[in-house]
Amino acid sequence: MDEIRKKKILYRANYRGFREADKIIGGFAKIHIHELTEEELTQFEQLLQAKDHDIYGWITEQLPVPSSFNTQLLKKIRAFKPKF
Repeated sequence: MDEIRKKKILYRANYRGFREADKIIGGFAKIHIHELTEEELTQFEQLLQAKDHDIYGWITEQLPVPSSFNTQLLKKIRAFKPKF
């Protein structure tokens, strides 16, 4: 069950429809999905329900982060440096 969940998260992270978000979120997921805790997987699923431009703004710190998304996971994603 856990592998199916991770595959769904990977797919949703890689096909956002916004290239920069695909690179950051998808790139992070590809590298770190197997290291995430159950809680972080849940947070990732919740994050993926938000709008791409909001997520990108939170990651780049151009938009204020709602408290529900201001998590350790978001900090880890911010620290990730994809190659464009």
